[in-house]
Amino acid sequence: MKKLLPLLLFAACPTAFAQSQQADSTQVLSARTFQLGEVTISGISGKDSSSILSYQRIEKFNRNDLSNALNILPGVSIANVGPRSESVVYVRGFDLRQVPVFIDGVPVYVPYDGYVDMGRFTTFDLAEINVSKGFASILYGANTMGGAINLVSRKPVNKFEINGRAGIYSGDGYRWNVNAGSRFGKFFYQAGASQLKQKSFPLSADFRPRKYQQTEDRENAYRDDLKFSAKAGFTPNATDEYVIGYVNQKGEKGNPPYVGDDSKITTRFWKWPKWNKQSLYFISNTALGERNKVKTRLYYDTFVNQLFSYDDTTYTKQTKGYAFRSFYDDYTLGGNAEYESKALTNNIFRVNVQYKRDIHREHDLGEPVQSYVDNTLSLGLENTYQITPSLAVIPGVSYNMRNSEKAQEYNATTKEISNFADSKNNAVNVQAGIFWDISTSHSLRGSVARKTRFATIKDRYSYRMGQAIPNPDLGAEVAVNYDLNYTGKLAGKANIQASVFKSDINDIIQQVDNVQPGRFQLQNAGKAHFYGAEAGLDYQITEGLKIGSNYSYIKRKNKTNPAILFTNVPEHKIFAFADYSFLKRASIMASLEHNSDRYSTSYGTKAKAYTLVNAKASVKIYKFISAEAGLNNIFDTNYTLVEGFPEAGRNFFINLVFNHF
Repeated sequence: MKKLLPLLLFAACPTAFAQSQQADSTQVLSARTFQLGEVTISGISGKDSSSILSYQRIEKFNRNDLSNALNILPGVSIANVGPRSESVVYVRGFDLRQVPVFIDGVPVYVPYDGYVDMGRFTTFDLAEINVSKGFASILYGANTMGGAINLVSRKPVNKFEINGRAGIYSGDGYRWNVNAGSRFGKFFYQAGASQLKQKSFPLSADFRPRKYQQTEDRENAYRDDLKFSAKAGFTPNATDEYVIGYVNQKGEKGNPPYVGDDSKITTRFWKWPKWNKQSLYFISNTALGERNKVKTRLYYDTFVNQLFSYDDTTYTKQTKGYAFRSFYDDYTLGGNAEYESKALTNNIFRVNVQYKRDIHREHDLGEPVQSYVDNTLSLGLENTYQITPSLAVIPGVSYNMRNSEKAQEYNATTKEISNFADSKNNAVNVQAGIFWDISTSHSLRGSVARKTRFATIKDRYSYRMGQAIPNPDLGAEVAVNYDLNYTGKLAGKANIQASVFKSDINDIIQQVDNVQPGRFQLQNAGKAHFYGAEAGLDYQITEGLKIGSNYSYIKRKNKTNPAILFTNVPEHKIFAFADYSFLKRASIMASLEHNSDRYSTSYGTKAKAYTLVNAKASVKIYKFISAEAGLNNIFDTNYTLVEGFPEAGRNFFINLVFNHF
């Protein structure tokens, strides 16, 4: 009954009404997108469907968290850092340290290692997700070596808007979310609340019990993610806007044990009692006359994390050498100012200054706190020159500086804290793109971008549980990204997208073994080539029937040491769907996902290829209320994203939906 309570509350809500099952309305969606939260390149017309996910599309495929939502896009591969139970994605082969995550343009990646657990980021309060691949705006700042992921929030259009969902799903799980907003005169507000909770998830009937997995439901696979967001804005005139935003995420999760065949992997018995993140930010846009404007972002982001390691699967005792209680207490303080000028005819010039201060504080239970402080400064220029109304050239350049102000280490033997030497690193990013709208239906874009990624605090200072030698002087990784992209419309019914890309990467941070007997060190020792292609098609066959698909091919070669394999990205990935609406009140949809083999370890352990088939049905119950239900992994495939960490077998969901726009 407890899990059904959100359903009953939403069903009783007198303002509830149905989620529209119509195709995405680009115009309406754009109006409800918080445009100040976007980071765009001026002069580029339209939005590439291969790089953007609307709220409607995310809900249509019932993608509750960020990684599963992004998996719809070509060039994006979902992965799972199995030993840490962290959900991540790779964009054209680059990981989240090289493709950072932003909320409304504010960086939210973890200061210590540059990653973020995408499974903790629910999608319920978003308007859209923008993915930049290779050629990301200089205005994002440092570390966008492979691109950037920006989560854009909502903005109300009407005097009062409210929508939400509540449902149950396999694994004794439930979800609920509500979003409300209002625009009155020169003011607006937007607020949201949600929860996604699950005790476990069911395994495939083809999974055979192992030492640490004897039951039909995955051991230690619980999650509980609660999220609140709020935004208030003031628009004194047609050009100016001032907004304060706040996001509060509280999460906890279990870490399922390893149940594979690799004898080199040690099973961990971990729990994460706390994974909490808060972001407070201010964004403004002020016109300076008719041709100039200034945009600012100020932000304060916190990350509080607890990780407990236990003796065994009882998760009660902590007596063995590998048992610990680890605590993080981090925050990031920063901001940027952007000046844009259209003083010159057919020209948009933008200059941006950014500062970011990362503080990481950690300790194990009974030990003193060790602190690390990094400062990053970025100066960027970006210019759009409109050669003709349909042809634009866009160069950009930035100079990034990172210095370590403090880095401490604790000696458990002497029980003393000492300081590492200060370190500094500079990097230059340069890029240029040509954007040609051949006609109203066809566009061609080509770009070259030299991008960099600074070594994280963990890269430079971690002893990796006694196996590594710190290297404070690690330099930035460098990638030169080439991209050619075509988008087009045929006969008003078909949308086509195709891309070819290549990245030449130098100074890759790689493990160099036996720098001291039995100990490795991370060094700028690697070179690699990434290359591939993407293709996508959406086709409106009849008024009620739409089909779509996309294909990704990604090849990654380690030129320096071919024996060290790149992990977690399949060479081939296919996503396809068919969506049929009928009787003006019902729809059914089926989708298919296929991934080829991928390496799970750098020495060759593999996660095998798999194919998943999902289905969903929706029906309008009343003017303001609809219901939807679905089955994922219909054929109960036994598969893994990382060898030894099985994913969910056949599972269901049921949602009740209301909407008022």
